[in-house]
Amino acid sequence: MAHEIDAVAAETQLAGFGYRQELKRSLTFGDLVVYGLIFMVPIAPFGIFGAVFNGSGGMVALAYVIGMVAMMFTALSYAQMARAFPMAGSVYTYAGRGIAPPVGFLAGWMIFLDYVLVPSLLYLIAGVAMNSIVASIPVAWWIVGFVVLNTVVNYFGIEMTARVNRLMLAGELIVLAIFLVIGIVALAQGKGRGFSLEPFFNSNTFAWSLVFGAVSIAVLSFLGFDGISMLAEENRESARQIGRSMVAALVLVGVLFVAQTWVASLLVPDAGKLLTEGDPGGTAFYDSARVAGTAWLATLTAVATAIAWGFANSLVAQAATSRLIFAMARDKVLPPFFAKIHPRFRVPTNATFLVALISLGLGLYMNSRSDGITLLTSLINVGALTAFLVLHVSVFWHYVVRGGSRNWWRHLVAPAIGFTILAVVVFNADLSAKWLGLIWFTAGLVVLVGLYAVGRRPRLPLAAQEVA
Repeated sequence: MAHEIDAVAAETQLAGFGYRQELKRSLTFGDLVVYGLIFMVPIAPFGIFGAVFNGSGGMVALAYVIGMVAMMFTALSYAQMARAFPMAGSVYTYAGRGIAPPVGFLAGWMIFLDYVLVPSLLYLIAGVAMNSIVASIPVAWWIVGFVVLNTVVNYFGIEMTARVNRLMLAGELIVLAIFLVIGIVALAQGKGRGFSLEPFFNSNTFAWSLVFGAVSIAVLSFLGFDGISMLAEENRESARQIGRSMVAALVLVGVLFVAQTWVASLLVPDAGKLLTEGDPGGTAFYDSARVAGTAWLATLTAVATAIAWGFANSLVAQAATSRLIFAMARDKVLPPFFAKIHPRFRVPTNATFLVALISLGLGLYMNSRSDGITLLTSLINVGALTAFLVLHVSVFWHYVVRGGSRNWWRHLVAPAIGFTILAVVVFNADLSAKWLGLIWFTAGLVVLVGLYAVGRRPRLPLAAQEVA
């Protein structure tokens, strides 16, 4: 009964902002947490461990701790804006309503880069991983297979996606538990470098610029918690649960990230070589697993990475991206065609198919490039982090400047800390990534000017009421 009351209240509140309830409200707090965990992938460090190890001077665990703290402040800002504007659209909606529609468009444009490209990256990494296991099947075929599978699951509704999420999460956690147990036992037996705190701090390699540069890579593992906000109109409980589920998912996955990278760092077979030559093959984590439990554990972790990135993570990434497109199309910033909702399954079908086509096209194109994974990763990170910076400003502007709030911690101090940490991370990011981000932002400005020129400047339905 309580859930029904919350759902009715949420629908009434949504109507107050000028929207009709079209998506199906069926998700609970637990569903949202599972969704966030799947999106972030509890075993995400498996795939990028070598790059973070090389970039952090071996202090991988420290890089993930800093990344978790930065994302925690961002989650707090998301929680505040989700209470004020409990609807789909994420930072596009929050900046658009919290500051101004043109700012919301640009923020949405930047995070659009993240959301649209993430599925392509996931399919590509999974395809490469599966090809390394079953070489007779080309990477391109794996990409096509994953895209078709995920599109079918998402087409049949958010409840189907939620059920699959639970199964995938259970499988990932089992594999992670196996690695942690065998890895800790191996360290206790004297394998690797034994127990040490060097993955958290190594005075021989420590430098703030080095660590923050590594954080700019490691933060890729945390991207996805914000996808929970995309499901605000499918949440059947209180709007507060959106923010709470983000924080809960971040804490849980952050602890798992730190634990697995700490163990893996101590089992690296040749730390000196990894620091000087990097990890061009992307096998550093699997090499650590091999030291701990021979070849079978290395194979198990590689297969788990492929399935987690290519199916579980990309499944929820496609769902979140389609909701962003739906929100922008509903406001006519994108063609209204993409705001169409399936009458039975209550999902944005045209937006879902658009994401599938983009993911397939980009995945196949990037597969033809030698730097495809690196290029996609750089674009995704800078797009998301820039949008998060705007999110923190939105909290301050909406609550303090407009609302006169005197809750200094939630609406000024916490957003300012989150903004500062992310600004340092962006500053220390790869130079090419910053240039690519600037080019994308400039393209967004051109599109925005074009919208004004044709009389279609960004507008949002007037709110009848706002939650303070």
